[in-house]
Amino acid sequence: MTTFHIHGGIPLQGEVRIQGSKNAALPILAATLLTGDTSDIRNCPQIADVQHMVSLLQSLGCRVRRSGDGYLVDSARAGARNMSGDAITGMRSSLCLLGAMLGRFGEVAMEHPGGCVIGKRPIDLHLRALEKMGVSFSEEDGKLIGKVGRLQGADIRLSISSVGATENILLAAVQAEGYTTITGAAKEPEVEALCRYLTACGAQIEGVGTSILGIRGGEPLHGTEFTVPADRIVAGTYLFACVGCGGSVLLENAPCGQLEAVIQTAERMGARCQIDRREGGSDICGADYGHESGLYVQAPERPRALSRLRTAVYPGFPTDLQSMALAVLTRADGKSCIEETIFENRFRVVDALKSMGADLEHYTPNIVLVRGVPSLRGARVEARELRGGAALVLAGLMAEGESEVMGCAYIERGYENIGKDLRDLGARIVSV
Repeated sequence: MTTFHIHGGIPLQGEVRIQGSKNAALPILAATLLTGDTSDIRNCPQIADVQHMVSLLQSLGCRVRRSGDGYLVDSARAGARNMSGDAITGMRSSLCLLGAMLGRFGEVAMEHPGGCVIGKRPIDLHLRALEKMGVSFSEEDGKLIGKVGRLQGADIRLSISSVGATENILLAAVQAEGYTTITGAAKEPEVEALCRYLTACGAQIEGVGTSILGIRGGEPLHGTEFTVPADRIVAGTYLFACVGCGGSVLLENAPCGQLEAVIQTAERMGARCQIDRREGGSDICGADYGHESGLYVQAPERPRALSRLRTAVYPGFPTDLQSMALAVLTRADGKSCIEETIFENRFRVVDALKSMGADLEHYTPNIVLVRGVPSLRGARVEARELRGGAALVLAGLMAEGESEVMGCAYIERGYENIGKDLRDLGARIVSV
């Protein structure tokens, strides 16, 4: 398993290009199943989770090959076959194949999905919604079995704003008979990107970008070309790396329109952020992702503390960046309070940060108090999940002396090449 060796205390300088979005690419790749045709999915990040999804599609009979910075996926010969259990249980995002398989084949048999241990994340919301569309679920030999004769449109109200459930309903609804309404739909940019891809394939979806989606099902779908938008979480990670380490960086291709809450938080910490704009532009399917070509970040001499930082569903501050913000605030000037409202286990990184000299205290299970210290010290720590692992890399960059971050297979699930990206910004980090 990869270990990062980091020599900390070096300000970051330079520019780095932001990779394609993991959380957009995975459901879009799953959606290629619905077309029975060839799609050219561009700007796909070369990360472990994408490789897992490609393997799953191939196990279903899709022909998938690398093409430039993306993949050509031909799903014409796909069938309802058994998928690799290891790939399913190791990747939570494999769950989006549930809606795609039911939409294409009317049946699915899959292991219960896994991924990072950051919370319970039950799939009941997904199953109840699909049951309203006529699907019957059972469990056989530890596998989830779903079957339906013909999916039916339905009026579905989500009790919580779930990205995964919204995506699964969308994937099923575009193939259902009749009209489906999703009330309480997640508004995350990744859901919008999936809608844009499906629309480009011929689907009729109304209310894209809002909490109420309307899908007229049964339209014939075809393959298309689609460019995956840049990864807002990777951009936020490198933004906070700069704020914590000092220096100034240009995040090329950063999706600034999706980062308003993140940029505001960085500015509250004392950073100066400037959007580098360009004239016009949209992706090949007409989706406007903001007209920005980058984000310039100039760090403060020392981060300022935040009286309160609270995670929230989009467009609030993303839970996927909470660990990075926590790492930066460990050396802020003053006391901070961080409240996690999405996943109950997002604070698994606290003990590792404390071993590096951070002064942290659990006020409640979902609130951590941070007393900023002048500097962290290098230590040997272990990543236990994707975003917490990235936060430990940031802590190692900020710390005095040498650090080792073990368990980096978690980090590689979401970052194409975090070591190289940070070296391009002047960091001293190597993987072994």
